[in-house]
Amino acid sequence: MKQAHSFIDPIQTALAQQKLFILDGALATELERRGADLNDALWSAKLLIDQPELIRQVHFDYYMAGADVATTASYQATFEAFQARGYSHEEAARLMRLSVTLALEARDAFWADPAHRLGRLKPLVAASVGPYGAMLADGSEYRGHYGLSKQALIDFHRPRMQVLVDAGADLLACETLPCLDEALAIASLLPEFSHMAAWISFSCRDGEHNSQGEKLADCVAMLDGVAQIVAVGVNCTAPEFISSLIDQACTGTTKPIVVYPNSGEQYDAVHRQWHGCSHAQDFAQQALGWYAHGARLIGGCCRTGPDDIRALKEAAPPRKR
Repeated sequence: MKQAHSFIDPIQTALAQQKLFILDGALATELERRGADLNDALWSAKLLIDQPELIRQVHFDYYMAGADVATTASYQATFEAFQARGYSHEEAARLMRLSVTLALEARDAFWADPAHRLGRLKPLVAASVGPYGAMLADGSEYRGHYGLSKQALIDFHRPRMQVLVDAGADLLACETLPCLDEALAIASLLPEFSHMAAWISFSCRDGEHNSQGEKLADCVAMLDGVAQIVAVGVNCTAPEFISSLIDQACTGTTKPIVVYPNSGEQYDAVHRQWHGCSHAQDFAQQALGWYAHGARLIGGCCRTGPDDIRALKEAAPPRKR
């Protein structure tokens, strides 16, 4: 799958100046920690309706903590999910655009203070493109085996990607994909948005395979020739698998490797509770190990927060000179 390189790669631009590109941490579980009720099929997208200002504040806090990018509250924002709530197509599109606007407003407010610019590149906004399984809200993004054709996945993703691109995001975060077919469907759409970069990250079930059971090395190799895919890797996966998965990915691609695992806590889906504990310093130290294995974009997923990102920023290798 070859493609002409006809756009500016914001990740390579950043990595030319700093050794590590720091992602943000969780959005939904951080909103819950701040009192939001997300016991809902829309998950974090629910607050686009109820409390958009809280989303904006979390984005701002991640920038303050040292994140080079904020990922929007559009993971579970789909036309299908909003339609199930009685929202029209245009109302759904407005809420998706709002997810990008909130992150842009947080970024611009952060960057407006000259003190925040010292030793920093201007942060980015990545529009979250969640998998088809996220729309189902039944955990399918951790299983795969949708039973859909590639064309059906293309038809699902195209209209939302169009809205998010038009809303002004700097790049797309196509995340928690359980299978190669969905990644290829998204990759085939990117030429329709020829100026837009994307990263693709898979959910994985062990140290070698994505959630559907395909080898990660094979998946990233299939994406290696797509210029608009500017990083590949793993997210929302247990931390103990990350080093091995980075090693696997490095055998299949020359692209920068992105990892943002969950905190390592365990989720009880029956009782909707998390068990275990997370410590920011432990997360930062693990992240340095992932950097040593070859990851160059690192952040956190479920149950990580601004403290984790701040600790990672403090432990990160110095900027290039």
